[in-house]
Amino acid sequence: MNIIRKIFNSRSSKNDGNFFMNHLTKILGFTPVNEMIYKEAFTHRSMNIKNEKGEIINYERLEFLGDAMLGAVISNYLFKEAPKGDEGYLTKMRSKIVSREHLNELGRDFGLIQFVQSKIAKSSFGENIHGNLFESLVGAVYHDLGFEKCEEFIYNKVIEPYVDIEKLEGKIISYKSLVIEWCQKEKKTFRYIVFEDTGNDPIKHFGVKLLINSKQIARARATSKKKAEEKASKRAFFALQNKMSK
Repeated sequence: MNIIRKIFNSRSSKNDGNFFMNHLTKILGFTPVNEMIYKEAFTHRSMNIKNEKGEIINYERLEFLGDAMLGAVISNYLFKEAPKGDEGYLTKMRSKIVSREHLNELGRDFGLIQFVQSKIAKSSFGENIHGNLFESLVGAVYHDLGFEKCEEFIYNKVIEPYVDIEKLEGKIISYKSLVIEWCQKEKKTFRYIVFEDTGNDPIKHFGVKLLINSKQIARARATSKKKAEEKASKRAFFALQNKMSK
């Protein structure tokens, strides 16, 4: 693990060697014990480093662990706070809380990207880096101090300031899912068709048409097929809102 310490120390822009731990303590609300596990939590795979056993060191394994901890703690919270909710309701509510959009928001709010050690410029990362780092941080807390402290962190930093069940009930996290569910319920056919994009943007865009019963309902373009489909679905939802709300 000494190699991680050297990397963090050599790349620190502050003269204070405790900059990382001091700021991390402010974010967490308590003092971490195992400094190295938190440094691993912010080490990007592009660093291509291994420990003394030859094991690859980056934040991805901690991200996996953090994802599981968030799911467990939030599931338990919803189980207690929504006693009338069935399995489907609880699953949807959990998905809204741990949506990629929400996790990215948390990572940005905490400014976690400032700690990343990477050979890739921070400006080149996509939006999901923020959520990935937050999940990794949660995993590090669990690895460092166990489940109870990890649960406390999630309650203090995620549930109390961000989770409002009544507001979440009305929050739409996927217009595509809504459109598909409605089409299936109404026995309508639907197709997402990628069409040739002729835009002049320097970044490649994808064009998508949404057809319902062979009729084009909406179209959209975005930097990925998935985003374009979601954008087209949102437009279709508002175009068909009166029918879909019945």
